[in-house]
Amino acid sequence: MTTAVNHFTYGLLTPLLAYVMSCIGSMLGLRLTAQAHASRGGSRVRWLLGAAVSIGGTGIWVMHFIAMMGFQVEGTQIKYDVWLTAASALVAIVVVGTGLFLVSYGGGRVLALLGGGLLTGLGVASMHYLGMYAMNMSAHVSYDRLTVAASVAIAVVAATVALWFTLRVKKTIWIALAALVMGVAVSGMHYTGIYAMRVTVDPEPGPVSGADALDFLVPLMTVISLITLTMLLMVILSPSEEEMHEDAELVAKLELRRRTAQQLTYPAPPAPMPQPRRVTQARRR
Repeated sequence: MTTAVNHFTYGLLTPLLAYVMSCIGSMLGLRLTAQAHASRGGSRVRWLLGAAVSIGGTGIWVMHFIAMMGFQVEGTQIKYDVWLTAASALVAIVVVGTGLFLVSYGGGRVLALLGGGLLTGLGVASMHYLGMYAMNMSAHVSYDRLTVAASVAIAVVAATVALWFTLRVKKTIWIALAALVMGVAVSGMHYTGIYAMRVTVDPEPGPVSGADALDFLVPLMTVISLITLTMLLMVILSPSEEEMHEDAELVAKLELRRRTAQQLTYPAPPAPMPQPRRVTQARRR
């Protein structure tokens, strides 16, 4: 039989909390990419990896499963496949990281932005449906193709806009506003995709294998959230791009003053006077 699917078992608690976590992950990720653009070498790579964990792990994956906490199907228990759920988290982090590296090292070219947005969007959609496939229940699940296509399109557009933000947004106020927009896009993609589900519970529900959400998802989301908070502290303690630019200018001014003072204290020796040329007159015979 076809059963009712409840997306908001706890009311607005899960969608609001999911949106907040998405905004926090996006905000930190944008801040980390700004730090990466002001860095070089290995330091730049580390900041980009942190941004991938923040946006892909917290902004997308944690948001997805917090929202799934409010998802219930009447007539069957829902459990999660541990390995598929962990794989969905890895997919989110890897595809976001790939997009960030493409855009960051692509020199701001449009082709790199569009390619990174397409790859990241398809990867985020794959993470979403892999996470839903990881749900085990005594029911048959199908999807409305048109709604699935709409969710994938939202994911690609949202990923492209997010990558564009990483290139253009530098100031804190604009980072905060961009994170709010990214949170709306990620949440919209999630609920569009989950709305595509069609669930038919088995006439005689049997035992469901897997891990309960509270036993598995909550600890995993807690670990990723703690990693995000650790990176947030690193960003707070690290100088911003403007501060690094100001420090570089200050160091250049101090170096110029040191050289000027050194020249005044130890003036350069005077240039040697040119020796007069001897004119030899030819003796007349």
